[in-house]
Amino acid sequence: MNSSTRSLRGGLRVAVLALLWGSTFLWIELALRGLSPLQVTFVRCALGALVLLVACYATGHRMPRGLTLWRHIVVAAFFCNALPFALFSLGQQSVGSGLAGALNATTPLWSIALGLALGTERGLRPVRLVGLLLGFAGTVVIFAPWQTTGATGWGALAILGGAASYAVAFTYMGRTLVRKGTPTLSLSAAQLIAASGLTAVALPIGGLESIDPGPTAVIAAVVLSVFCTAITFHLTYRIVNDEGATNAAVVGYLLPVVSVLLGAVVLGEVIGVRVVLGMAVVLVGVGMTRRQSGPTASSTSTPTRTLPAVRSDPDVPHLDERAALAPAEAAVGGVTGQEHGRLRQAQRALDHGAGGPAHHGPRPNPQRRNNVSVRPTKAT
Repeated sequence: MNSSTRSLRGGLRVAVLALLWGSTFLWIELALRGLSPLQVTFVRCALGALVLLVACYATGHRMPRGLTLWRHIVVAAFFCNALPFALFSLGQQSVGSGLAGALNATTPLWSIALGLALGTERGLRPVRLVGLLLGFAGTVVIFAPWQTTGATGWGALAILGGAASYAVAFTYMGRTLVRKGTPTLSLSAAQLIAASGLTAVALPIGGLESIDPGPTAVIAAVVLSVFCTAITFHLTYRIVNDEGATNAAVVGYLLPVVSVLLGAVVLGEVIGVRVVLGMAVVLVGVGMTRRQSGPTASSTSTPTRTLPAVRSDPDVPHLDERAALAPAEAAVGGVTGQEHGRLRQAQRALDHGAGGPAHHGPRPNPQRRNNVSVRPTKAT
């Protein structure tokens, strides 16, 4: 596959993700016409988990194993799924879908603020600091606390809380789950399963009342669960792995535009000039926070030659074959003769698979360890 085809596929993925993710708030709005906020959250997590679970087993992927890994999955499910999904549904009882999408675009700002609070965001460049302040200033413009008609209700605060929860989740997932060798499809399914369990525990609080949903609410709940939760959640993981976090971040700029347009066209929502202006200021601020420092000396130096990458699973990040050879190379000369021979044979097999030897140095000289002569075995 040539570079133009890969670029086209990457752009198509981003466009589809922006459409699905941006329409989330439209489907929440429609689902709330027949379901309570917690019911919408539970259906969204449970049905989305079922879809990913079927896809997982259909493609031969297993569920993650290990108590430590599942602890991380449960924490990520709370901050990335259960809590923000519930806050968005609660907030949209009084906030339109377009404004909800605009407020959700503040997630990158919360990520930087969280990094500053935890001390992980060091050496913040002036342009990024200005972007952070500008983004939050845009949020204040949207809220307009100086006006009685401003979006200062608890609903808007709940949606801002959901955006901040996403920031906590992405930081935690980046440290504990992403690029750790577990297939992204398995992670997505496991995380929504955990979120379903967490939401089920909260149902007695406000999700057990009788319901009488019409066809619109049912269809909206199904679309929200299958397309805007299961597919979107997994597609986000894949874009981060395949295209990089920068390309995935482009969705953040398109999401509020899609949500505002769908809210105006489908639901007839009216977005005032002040909200549009505030949303534009937020997006400019987010763009400034994404600015990275210029090229460093290491990035402009002569590139080193690396061995071809080995990839056995399209959902698992690439592994450098040299990492697999390093233990064998380091062990030569410090083991028994029989173990030495096995290591030499394993290294020759790996060399043949990589297209050439990975170690071109001279063979080790005979050594004396514990009065036993250790000599390299001859190739057979």
